[in-house]
Amino acid sequence: MSATLSKKSLDFLKDLSQNNDRNWFAEHKARYQQAQAEFKAFMSEVHDELNKIDVIEKMKIFRIYRDVRFSKNKAPYKTNFSGGFSREGKMRRGGYFFSFENGESFVGGGFWGPESKDLKYIRDGILREEDAYRSLLASKEIQEHFGGLTGEELKTAPRGFDKNHSAVDLIRKKQFLLTKQYDENVVTSSDFKDILVDSFTKMKPYFDFMTELLVFDENGIER
Repeated sequence: MSATLSKKSLDFLKDLSQNNDRNWFAEHKARYQQAQAEFKAFMSEVHDELNKIDVIEKMKIFRIYRDVRFSKNKAPYKTNFSGGFSREGKMRRGGYFFSFENGESFVGGGFWGPESKDLKYIRDGILREEDAYRSLLASKEIQEHFGGLTGEELKTAPRGFDKNHSAVDLIRKKQFLLTKQYDENVVTSSDFKDILVDSFTKMKPYFDFMTELLVFDENGIER
């Protein structure tokens, strides 16, 4: 039987958001362990399905415990279960992410925090391939499924780039993300695994395009 995500797990996360302290968590440890096991089983099956359309290097399930050392928010626990999948190899850039949370479940993917060198490669590549890049972002699949590109961006052109360039709206970005939210009825449905894998599949053409910008220079030579 295929793994699914349950309303019971969402109820645990909702209760945790309203009782985010160690005493309550200790009293409900069994609920947490059951929900965590369910999420891991679900993500393992997603991993297997993803490997049919991509090559995944590793799956990571994120801890529910928050690092509060440098945060003003001292709540000890996250109120979601989340995990991600890293693509394998130099020619497979980008990563897949899923967050399961009461009222705020979403799928995400792309380039969360490119290091400065990679960020410059991306921006230079966008300037070279502006028309192709805009066409990709305007594609029916990306627009209808994700609503376009999201992520943090600068208020003006990055240092060293022309603020009057036609692609300035694209190169201002510091993150290059595709996201989609799902309501409770969808994430707890029996076919949500297929829905999630379909969302990840729709991201892959974008990842492949960005990989080209990151791996090859303006002469088509591998960096």
